[in-house]
Amino acid sequence: MSKEAIFTMKLEAELREAFMAEAAATHRPASQIVREMMREFIQRQREAREYDAFLQTKVDAARASLDAGLGRANDEVEARFAARRAELLRSGKK
Repeated sequence: MSKEAIFTMKLEAELREAFMAEAAATHRPASQIVREMMREFIQRQREAREYDAFLQTKVDAARASLDAGLGRANDEVEARFAARRAELLRSGKK
């Protein structure tokens, strides 16, 4: 990958000194570590956006289902699964 851009940033002297010391301790250039952190940040942000989009799709589908009258009341669902749990316990299955 071509390294054509220069990135300048301001930070506290203590933070810079500690970072440079840790980079030196790992025998890696500070710029390499910063690039890796940037890539990791980009990846995390993309994954978060993808998950948010996935979740929004699920929420939209659930709302459409409710709007179509296909939903169930919480009390009905709780009662149904309480009955199923009781049946499983009676039959000895866990």
